[in-house]
Amino acid sequence: MSIEVPPVRLSLVLTAYAALLGACLGSFLNVCILRWGAEPKQSVVRPPSRCPKCGRGLAWYDNVPMVSWLVLRGRCRGCGEPISIQYPLVELGTAIIWGYFAWRHGLSMEALRDAVFVTLLLGIAMTDAREYIIPNEFTYGGMALGLLLSFPGGPRELVESLQGIIFGAGFLYLIGALGSFLARRDAMGGGDIAMMAMIGAFLGWQSVLATIFGGACIGVVLHVVSLALVRQRHPATAAATEPATAPAPATDPEFKTKEELRAEGYLPFGVSLALAAAIIVLIDARGPIVAWFGTYADSLGL
Repeated sequence: MSIEVPPVRLSLVLTAYAALLGACLGSFLNVCILRWGAEPKQSVVRPPSRCPKCGRGLAWYDNVPMVSWLVLRGRCRGCGEPISIQYPLVELGTAIIWGYFAWRHGLSMEALRDAVFVTLLLGIAMTDAREYIIPNEFTYGGMALGLLLSFPGGPRELVESLQGIIFGAGFLYLIGALGSFLARRDAMGGGDIAMMAMIGAFLGWQSVLATIFGGACIGVVLHVVSLALVRQRHPATAAATEPATAPAPATDPEFKTKEELRAEGYLPFGVSLALAAAIIVLIDARGPIVAWFGTYADSLGL
């Protein structure tokens, strides 16, 4: 006698398992965000998880995703200092990412590919927002994962992934070079260029253009909102012609610390690019984007 499991129930079980896996990956993602964004950069393997304030090592029961933070009421068991709400939020966000794509695509390579990609985007966005840096571990590691996850699709998907890497890096490099020539200063960071190569590895070259355009639009909106918040919190500083923070070093008059940039309401471009790429995946816009480029090429006789 066989027992048939209803498809809906099987889907819910798979989604729950994927969400649990995502929460655990989110806990590790927090470590990557904090240690890869640190100066100097730190290993994510050693030392084991510890309180960043008192240095106390965390027992396994203090490191259960989301649950431990709630049980401890957001405070370290050793020193009693507050634990950033970033930890449970990143764990929850990663759990939602993995659970959502498992529910949407089932047990498939497509679900794994999308979940890995959006998790990388979350790590990049959080690190760039915190430290104004995009770690190579996320971007170059992401390129390798994008290529690896394209293998099951055969030679065609592998070639599309390689094209995406080359076009993503090359196109943003040209934009940065043009901006640097016009502004007489660096207009694009190497991290943004590597990030677009990683996005191209997962989404293909056609979605690179859509990501850059969408990122620019999102960036404008976020910048306006950020400026409004800065003016609301520090009206005197925002009204001043010069920032109230310490002047930049004389050796590099254009250099600004992350504290100065944050005080001025500046948001890194990597955050906007990550949001744009995530939206493309979440609304499943890759197919329409590729189809549009195909139609446009046909109209040009290409």
